[in-house]
Amino acid sequence: MDAKRRVPSVDLRGDDGVSVRTWADQAWPELADLAERGSGEVGLVPVGATEQHGPHLPTGTDTLVAVALCDAVSARTGAPVLPAIPVACSYGHGTQLPGTLSLTPELLAAVVRQYAEWAAASGLTRVLFVNSHFGNTASLAIATDHLRLFRPDLQVGSVDWWTADPVVAREAVADGDDVHAHRAETSLMLAIAPELVHLDRLASADDPDRTVDLVFRYTAPALSTNGVTGRPSEATVELGELVLTRTVDAITAMVERGRAEKPPLGPAPVPPFSPAPYPAH
Repeated sequence: MDAKRRVPSVDLRGDDGVSVRTWADQAWPELADLAERGSGEVGLVPVGATEQHGPHLPTGTDTLVAVALCDAVSARTGAPVLPAIPVACSYGHGTQLPGTLSLTPELLAAVVRQYAEWAAASGLTRVLFVNSHFGNTASLAIATDHLRLFRPDLQVGSVDWWTADPVVAREAVADGDDVHAHRAETSLMLAIAPELVHLDRLASADDPDRTVDLVFRYTAPALSTNGVTGRPSEATVELGELVLTRTVDAITAMVERGRAEKPPLGPAPVPPFSPAPYPAH
């Protein structure tokens, strides 16, 4: 992915909008306040993927979307954006179509755990993982399950862009439940990085969702002729801006609530046994 931060075509900052606070761009004195604030800040981690996205979208689509969402929320709230996880769990896409890179599900879970633990060493004990790839959800659940048991001093959570807001959730499945390179995601890219969308390929990129009523799970080559599920030909900039704005609104509200959130009954005790080690592969 291009290291340059892309600015979405819609202005997502509120009246008090500030510059994006990018963790990797700051020297350590600028991050020292994380501990001084009493660990009340919420850090954002974009969790994307590098994988085929049909004939019309770049392989870095999920990472571009996750970074754009986090940057927009940071511009509104001042929350720090940690470096993105650009290669995650893309087993579902198989190896037939070029472009896909993947970690194992176990390794992604370990990476997520280590992000949270190392961020805590700098005083950031509240971390929200902003996910833009369906295949990452299981690993994120495993990682946050581990942390909530063995690190009750930390507060961690995750949010998927396609479920953060009820209107967005409906739009995300308008052309099929198997969300990938479809109408809503293509629209998001038209709002975030239109120069990377192959407009001349949209009309012929549609491929139906074939997962309805299936009992078992399959990789993309068994489900799609071109790596698409849905109707990207129906994508519009207007839909992309709607999805982007509402998703940023929802995640912004989560950050603001998360800064003050405490466990309802107080922190849980550390369990009386050791955690499982990180995977060796």
